[in-house]
Parts: sequence; C-alpha cells; structure tokens
Amino acid sequence: MSDRLATSKVYPAVAAFAAHDHRRCVQQALRQARAACRERGARLTQLREDVLRLVWQSHRPVGAYALLDMLGARDGTRRPGPPTVYRALEFLREQGFVHRVESLNAYVGCQIGAGPHDHQLYICRGCGATLESAQPAIRAAVAHYGEKVGFAVESMAL
Repeated sequence: MSDRLATSKVYPAVAAFAAHDHRRCVQQALRQARAACRERGARLTQLREDVLRLVWQSHRPVGAYALLDMLGARDGTRRPGPPTVYRALEFLREQGFVHRVESLNAYVGCQIGAGPHDHQLYICRGCGATLESAQPAIRAAVAHYGEKVGFAVESMAL
C-alpha cells in the first residue's frame, strides 16, 4: 500500500493541518460547488450555499444543530427549522460537496472533489481537525476480506 495520499491539486492532503489561507480554501470549495451545480443542472440555493460555507468554516465536523445556531446568528434573519437544514445537508451530501461523519452525526466539507469517490476521513480526537484521503488500496483490502468471508461490501466506515 502506498503512503502517498491521493488528493486533488485544489485541496492538498495537509490542508487541515498546515497553515494555509483558509478564506481561499472556502472560496474554492464554493466555486467548485457552483460550477458542479451548473454543470449538473442542480440548484444551489442561497441557503444551501450558506450551509456549505458554514461547514467549510473549519476543517472540523459540524452538526446540524450547530449549523442552525450559526444560521440564526447571521444578520438578524429568521433561523430556518431543523428539517430545512437537514434537507440542505442531504442535497450537499448527494452532490458530493460534504461527507456525513456518522459516528459524530456531523458533516465535513469534501476535500477531494465533487464527484463520487471512496474516501477515508482522519479526525483528530483532540482538536477535531479532519483530513480526507482517497486510498483505493484500503477499499480493495476491505472488499477482498469481505468477499473472502462471504460479504459484498456496499459501504464502509473505518
């Protein structure tokens, strides 16, 4: 297995842990989402974009209720209800802009790109910083073992 992290040029593997221009990082994620939605004919509403921006505010998983609080604190507008935020998050997840961290019931911005891909998330227990990596060898090893014991691996959470 290679130690090299397979990531895009836009989001280097060390982005979550290295000093970088985070504003530029967030803006790049938003530009990529807008372009992908235009290309796919998907609708990136203002609320969906606001939720994506808030998810990208740090390289740490954030929960829906924390997002609700942040949305309610912005420019005195009425805070949306939980179902609205969950629908926005589901749209962003379906489009590949965010990943759901099931063990934390939280979301993190996709650092690799807006297309379908197998990925692994490394989350620091101390500070919550998150790194996304795409290691096909990990997926292959899990699938191989699953096949060996009679399972077809449909998804995985490590």
